[in-house]
Amino acid sequence: MPLDKNGIAKRIAKEVKDGSYVNLGIGIPTLVANFLPEGVNVVLQSENGLLGMGPFPFEGEEDPDLINAGKQTITTVPGSAFFDSAMSFGMIRAGKVDLTILGAMEVSENGDIANWKIPGKMVKGMGGAMDLVASAKNIIVAMQHVNKAGESKLLPECTLPLTGIRCVKKIVTELAVLDVLPEGGFRLLERAPGVSVDEIRKATAGKLIIEGDIPEMQITN
Repeated sequence: MPLDKNGIAKRIAKEVKDGSYVNLGIGIPTLVANFLPEGVNVVLQSENGLLGMGPFPFEGEEDPDLINAGKQTITTVPGSAFFDSAMSFGMIRAGKVDLTILGAMEVSENGDIANWKIPGKMVKGMGGAMDLVASAKNIIVAMQHVNKAGESKLLPECTLPLTGIRCVKKIVTELAVLDVLPEGGFRLLERAPGVSVDEIRKATAGKLIIEGDIPEMQITN
């Protein structure tokens, strides 16, 4: 069956490498902090000015002064540091972030991402997304494979205003794990438990590349 949001976050957590600096975007990506594997030590960066972000606090232990970029209450780890947003974006623009995990409205088969604006709808602004996709060494997208109307969000070309071009490396959805190939196309790596390759094919509007048998994702609690 398709993964829920926690399932997507658990699968992405397996992609996080020991010793890396990681920025978690708003939405599903923030859940990744709760599922980092034992023995994998990473430094989570929040663009509102924190290095050393921990998992979400337990109920009743929230500190309203400790928030991430999405204004959710968080925890810190020993050795964490606070600073202003100018220094935070200096880190990002200098390429100090190894991995950025973002949500998206659309991703194209060339790795373009649209994740900040739907024309006609009021938004406060792009936030740090453009800086992050332009500067991170690796970008993984956590998203739903289809929209509420059942239409694919993995497209030949994005229809919404772009955040970045040719930047997405990997996508994890409720249905599948896919690589974005440098020459274009979504290469299917894994499928969600109980989800068939044919279901993924029908839900993908962009070029889907299927090579050999596709294993099921291994999701552990």
